[in-house]
Amino acid sequence: MTTILTTEDTPPPTSPASTRQPWFGAFLLRLHFYAGILVGPFILVAALSGALYAATPQLEQVIYAHELHAPESATALPLVDQIEAAQAVVGDEGSLAAVRPAPTNGDTTRVMFTGDGLGESETRAIFIDRATAEVRGDLTTYGTSGTLPLRTWIDQFHRNLHLGEIGRLYSELAASWLGVVVLAGAAMWVIRIRRVRAKRDLLRPNTKARGYRRLFSWHASTGIWLLVGALFLSATGITWSQYAGQNVSDLRAAFNLGTPSISTDLAETATAPADEHAGHGTASASTAAIDPATFDAVLAVAQTVNVNTGLVEIRPPAAADQAWVVQEIQRSFPTEVDSVAVDGTTLQVTDRVDFADFNLAAKLSRWGIDTHMGTMFGLANQLVLIATALGLAAMVSWGYLMWWKRRPTLGTARMGTPAPAGALARAPWWGVLAVIVGVLAVGLLFPLVGISLLVFIVIDALLTLRPPRSAPH
Repeated sequence: MTTILTTEDTPPPTSPASTRQPWFGAFLLRLHFYAGILVGPFILVAALSGALYAATPQLEQVIYAHELHAPESATALPLVDQIEAAQAVVGDEGSLAAVRPAPTNGDTTRVMFTGDGLGESETRAIFIDRATAEVRGDLTTYGTSGTLPLRTWIDQFHRNLHLGEIGRLYSELAASWLGVVVLAGAAMWVIRIRRVRAKRDLLRPNTKARGYRRLFSWHASTGIWLLVGALFLSATGITWSQYAGQNVSDLRAAFNLGTPSISTDLAETATAPADEHAGHGTASASTAAIDPATFDAVLAVAQTVNVNTGLVEIRPPAAADQAWVVQEIQRSFPTEVDSVAVDGTTLQVTDRVDFADFNLAAKLSRWGIDTHMGTMFGLANQLVLIATALGLAAMVSWGYLMWWKRRPTLGTARMGTPAPAGALARAPWWGVLAVIVGVLAVGLLFPLVGISLLVFIVIDALLTLRPPRSAPH
């Protein structure tokens, strides 16, 4: 993902009578080149790990088949019996956090506990046969998506390389710069297709070309077909990022476009912004204070209100003055994420939130996240994600191969020389102003892009000011 124009493609010098040389294409090319060279590794790792993550739902079904499934039966025990079977396994080592009833005949019920040794948003899930209360498994699950150990490991590698908060900087750089690199490449593609005669070579690879031009043909033609998918992954990936993601959340909150959340306060009901990426981060009431029989009663109430899917999670109150929550967790289309709060003592509904009432920004955020994770449209969604991710990995690889074909030698002065330096010096005042305003705006919204862009500028300035080496004799 380095160049979409070559040194031969740069505009010829203007005549002496000309007062100004073309600058915008050269500026984009230089930005695209240095961003691709320096950020390419981050994008490559994110793309390959993302492709692997997209395939994990099927892997989970195979690897954890015993935990996820049980023999089909015409009857099912009440939740209270299933919960008590799980509590017998956990004992005093954890507090009951949530229950996910078996969604269909042949699936198991998840009884989820908090406890020592668990990370943020992690729970200990006991898998119960709904017909016999047999314990089918004991695994750590992560987040509202309930991912199991294999998928969680891949997810954390994709998100932060297993380096915690510091590692999140890698994914933020990848997601933020992916959009910049792709947009710069697309703009140069437009500039080039308006000039060349063989326009079809920019829409499909030229298999007759050899060497550098063959790589360039694959890079340019593949890139334009990946444009929409790459921009989508960049935009939705930013929502998980540490700094840019927080800025996006702050903007949504400022314009009252946050996602509504259920109120569990029995004294006062309210709607507050919610984090779509949050997991089970709050502590639950002690297991001893929760009557397992209440789970059946609360679910029955919710099913008369707005809960109409088998994929649900029932959460007990975190304190005595809090309500129970029944939340739909079906993230595939059509989206089912309605929720209802119920007073566990009186079984009265105290609050409800319906996805149909979400504002447009909240709906788009929900759909974008679920599509990014491959759950929105099932297998088709996964296949498109895998193809896009592998395509991006190929773009990065072709970009580096293109640079290697024109790598520095004893007779060259600069690293691949993607375009002549000094593009901004040739720009009109309004062009310089537009670039400065754009850089400042991007830097404020995406801080890591702004910081790394300054690094690129310094490197470029040093390379530009360095005197050229003499050609070997």
